[in-house]
Amino acid sequence: MKSTQSEIEERTRLAGNNKFELLLFRLGEAPLSGQRELFGINVFKVREVLVMPPITELANSHEHMMGVANIRGQIIPVINLPAVVGCKPKNGVGILMVTEFGRTVQAFAVEDVREIVRLEWDQVLPAEGSHAGALITGLARLDGAKADTRLAQVLDVEQILKNVMPEAEKMEINREAVGPALRLPEGSIILAADDSAVARSVIELGLQAMGVKYEMAKTGKEAWERLQAIHAQAQSQGKNVGDYVAVVLTDLEMPEMDGFTLTRLIKQDARFKHLPVVIHSSLTGTTNENHVKNVGADAYVAKFVPRELANTIRSVLPLQHP
Repeated sequence: MKSTQSEIEERTRLAGNNKFELLLFRLGEAPLSGQRELFGINVFKVREVLVMPPITELANSHEHMMGVANIRGQIIPVINLPAVVGCKPKNGVGILMVTEFGRTVQAFAVEDVREIVRLEWDQVLPAEGSHAGALITGLARLDGAKADTRLAQVLDVEQILKNVMPEAEKMEINREAVGPALRLPEGSIILAADDSAVARSVIELGLQAMGVKYEMAKTGKEAWERLQAIHAQAQSQGKNVGDYVAVVLTDLEMPEMDGFTLTRLIKQDARFKHLPVVIHSSLTGTTNENHVKNVGADAYVAKFVPRELANTIRSVLPLQHP
């Protein structure tokens, strides 16, 4: 039987090869079709799955907040996930998924948990391209390219947290929050990639407060294609890609191509290997941080603390003067 550490190491190796594991679960009947659709969350975000413990209801809380649970001495907020997405469980919610990401711990009540599947990120279609709603970051094709493949909706848990627990997301993002203005080489930008709409909005506010120009991509693949286009433009003008891109800022979990793969492609390509790459992710922990170093990233910063993001970007740029 595999040890916990060996399982973590195996999953980390998957991430370095544009692969990941998705925990599949059901939330009940969909409001229009009545079908019990599959949903998914990256296994890296799940701390444990357990039978529903006693829940203490909180006075005057959000309608989708069930309350809090005392799990091994830690008081954890519990979100009614079927209610959030509009599904109706036949027999109520019997399973609790405890998750840890973005420096927070919270639990999601679900109808049942099905299985863990191993996928490549190119099996996940970006949400915007598939006309999915705001709570979905992508659609996972569970059986690859088969015409009748099963689909699972990958939830944007950061957006869900913002909707249900807005007080946890409140932050002032201004010059005071991020510190002295960043000084990029003239004419250059920060190229940022993140598949979550709420994450992109926070990143944009942070970069604006830092006083820098930027471009946003929604996937690692989109960022990679944009880098190649910028390189072609630079060559046509007798310049280097570094004259146009000062830093690449990337999330880890993204449809089509993850941040690990994007970083490795950049650092193994003579055209781009000199570009600083900062990984900005809600997937925290020593194992992820060590893997970030292995793929050649210049720095790693956890979401979402504006000053830490600013300081991390500042650390990979030429000497900054206030």
